[in-house]
This record gives sequence, structure tokens and C-alpha cells, in this order.
Amino acid sequence: MKHWKLITIVVFALLITDVAFGQGCSQCKLLAEQGAELDENSFGNNINSGIFILMTIPYILLFALFHKRIFAFFRSLAKK
Repeated sequence: MKHWKLITIVVFALLITDVAFGQGCSQCKLLAEQGAELDENSFGNNINSGIFILMTIPYILLFALFHKRIFAFFRSLAKK
């Protein structure tokens, strides 16, 4: 019986968080609102550039934090 309560709570929590956090990011929402006034080509370019910016920031941070390990890994591959 305890397992069913736990499963019910987990499923309920997952359903609530999907509704609460499913609105999208603020930058995409802003670009979509601004793009409603523009033509189709510029709207697509704005959304694509926003997604590109949001996608590259984590990679830049990871590279800044682990650049020594990354370079050491590629050096070890070059020696083999």
C-alpha cells in the first residue's frame, strides 16, 4: 500500500511540474511576441538565434571550467 501512495505522489508531482514549467523560456516568448509583428523570415531567424544563444552558453561554461581536462584528453589521443 505504501508503494501505491508513493507512486501516486510522484505521478501527481510530475503532472504539476509539467504544467508549471511548460511555458517555455522568457527569451523565446519575447521573440515570439516581437515576431508577431514581423514577416515570417525574420521571425524564424529571431527564434533560431535565441535558441542558438541559449544552447551555446552551457558549452562555453563547461569549456571554461574543464578546459585543462579537455586539452589533456586531446593530447593523450594525439600521442596514441
